[in-house]
Amino acid sequence: MSKVIGVTGATGQLGRLVISSLLNKTDAANVVALVRNPDNAQDLRDIGVQVRQADYNQPDSLASALVGINKLLLISGSEVGQRAQQHQAVIDAAKEANVELLAYTSLLRATESPLILAEEHKITEAAIELAGLPAVILRNGWYTENYTQTIGGALEAGIVAGAAEQGVLNTASRKDYAEAAAVVLTSSENHIGKIYELAGDQGFTLEQYAAEIAKQSGKQIAYQNMTGPDFKQLLVQIGLPEGLATILEDAEIHAAKGWLSDNSSTLSQLIGRPTTLLTDSVTQAL
Repeated sequence: MSKVIGVTGATGQLGRLVISSLLNKTDAANVVALVRNPDNAQDLRDIGVQVRQADYNQPDSLASALVGINKLLLISGSEVGQRAQQHQAVIDAAKEANVELLAYTSLLRATESPLILAEEHKITEAAIELAGLPAVILRNGWYTENYTQTIGGALEAGIVAGAAEQGVLNTASRKDYAEAAAVVLTSSENHIGKIYELAGDQGFTLEQYAAEIAKQSGKQIAYQNMTGPDFKQLLVQIGLPEGLATILEDAEIHAAKGWLSDNSSTLSQLIGRPTTLLTDSVTQAL
């Protein structure tokens, strides 16, 4: 009998890609999109995916949303500072619903990572363990899109600004990470108790990234390495909220020391193909 798979945050950037990948592996009737606002998921309904309202901030909505779900993907929330509490609500509901497998999207080397972003992932991983849930942890590295979404600005300014020095970044596309989640959720293999450190096969520095944009665009693009505070100030100047600018500054500083690097190839092994090349991601963004 087919397992029913639930995906939280299903209308988000990663969530939609996970659903799309799941639909290549199982029938739409086996997929439940758990979303804060069901009005944003009509396209999923139209292709046969069941849509249920599930709000991290409304724990009462979660118990009923998870009824009948065998496997659940908890995609970490986007509201930094509120995530530990939000995730706890989903963990509690998952325990009540007796899910057979909870998969959680964490951060690369979360338990050791000094990144600000790692803190709530550490708390969530500990909460999953404390709840005694049958779980698998998907520790996603940096998304290539974290950089390529700002290519327009780099072309305009003629520079890629950052604070990662010559730190190597093993990024992968959102689609790669989504595929890994879908593989784990549909696999007949037992993934319970496993922790996967997921990152791109190909590492690059921001200098190499700038060179790739220059090569493909035919424009002169250089990498400008900045101090952390100067980089943060630049991000605030271009309109990012201070909190987000602090998180990105922190990530760059730790990337310089190798915290966003990983050469295990676990991600490509899991999805059965090489991860998306930086050259292809840049081409797509251009």
